[in-house]
Amino acid sequence: MFDTATYVRRRAELKKLVKQGLIILFGNNESPANFPNNGYFPFRQDSTFLYYFGLQRDGLVGVIDVDNNRDILIGNDIDIEDIVWFGSVESVQTMAQMSGADEAQPMKALKAICNEALRAKREIHFLPPYRHDIMIQMFDLLGIHPFQQKESASMDLIKAVVKMRSTKEPQEIEELERAAVIGYKMHTTAMRLTKPGLTEKFIAGQVDGIAHSYGSMVSFPTIYTQHGEIMHGSPSMNILEAGRLALCDAGAETINTYCSDNTRTMPVNGKFTQKQLEIYSIVEACHDYALEVAKPGVKYADVHFAICRLMFDRLKELGLTRGDTEEAVKAGAHAMFLPHGLGHMMGMDVHDMENLDQINVGFDEETRPNLDQFGTNNLRMGRRLEEGFVVTDEPGIYFIPALIDEWRASGHCKDFLNFDKLDTYKDFGGIRIEDDLLITSDGCRFIGKDRIPYHPKDVEAFMENN
Repeated sequence: MFDTATYVRRRAELKKLVKQGLIILFGNNESPANFPNNGYFPFRQDSTFLYYFGLQRDGLVGVIDVDNNRDILIGNDIDIEDIVWFGSVESVQTMAQMSGADEAQPMKALKAICNEALRAKREIHFLPPYRHDIMIQMFDLLGIHPFQQKESASMDLIKAVVKMRSTKEPQEIEELERAAVIGYKMHTTAMRLTKPGLTEKFIAGQVDGIAHSYGSMVSFPTIYTQHGEIMHGSPSMNILEAGRLALCDAGAETINTYCSDNTRTMPVNGKFTQKQLEIYSIVEACHDYALEVAKPGVKYADVHFAICRLMFDRLKELGLTRGDTEEAVKAGAHAMFLPHGLGHMMGMDVHDMENLDQINVGFDEETRPNLDQFGTNNLRMGRRLEEGFVVTDEPGIYFIPALIDEWRASGHCKDFLNFDKLDTYKDFGGIRIEDDLLITSDGCRFIGKDRIPYHPKDVEAFMENN
């Protein structure tokens, strides 16, 4: 955790933003894999609880009494049975002192605190729960059915948390830089190992091991696949084949749960074919172009569509697209190749604060998502960039056989796409290049001192020499 003053300051700011009432921040409980004493490892704390209290132990709840300016840590001390098996941990009272809370109370006190607030008709602020055990606990405490808890969550609290967590403090950026170091080791390990004859599962397992050995865990399930056209392709037992591309999308969490998220696409046999290079160079150009246009005050949706126009123009040179680029992008023709957004917020969660609903995190009153157009409806980030934001830059080009067939059959965007040419790419797969951008005062920069190789010659040279 950071120093105690960090959490005291953050909670004080949260009180100012929420203004009145009682804030309840639930930490996570252990999540059993197949029976109660066999939990998923490692334990993952709720990010917002961690942001405001800094404590990694399970079974804790933070209560912030805005009206009375009191911070209470709720939780039970572990008993001797747990100490025998898992070792001693700090008492809840000690943890309250570590986080700068005013007092500690046992879990049974939470019911009394909620009952008193309900009797006094005080507003109780909570965030949308995402774990079912917490939903049941909230039902017991507040009488709100789990099906109604998301819509009953406090929008004032959501907006306050998004406002604070979106802009990264210097110490958070340092943590993200540490995550980038682990991410570099993960991806260069994948490049070193990728060769014909090994399985996707083997490479992904080695990549995961790097995350666990240098940090806390992976920041999301590792994607490593020869079917790069599948957005979230899980590693399989398929054997790597010469002539194909392997896409690796992986990241790590530091001990303090700050994330990295990178993607690289590499030739299985270490050398790109000419056809692969033609597509790869377009994705490379789009990836680098984001560095030029992303800056404070610019909508990330505008950065996304600038990338889409560049991509569409370059694909014209290969005969895959045609027609007026502006009209094509307006019609959504680019989504044949890029059916997702350019990127998303990143921080303590790889899709930062996604549990608060992406429309509250990546958009605002000025910038709203277009939910009616395929591809555009998957934008996770569209709002104006601000200094201190961290977003991913992840353009890709994918050739999805089922999508090609569906659009051909329906005639969708037929004036902008050459379906006969597209048919010759059905066995191509997909390419994505992804890095993490920190928005600075006058532009942006990539996070991470060492750049994971992504220029084609650098990828080939690394794979040959390592």
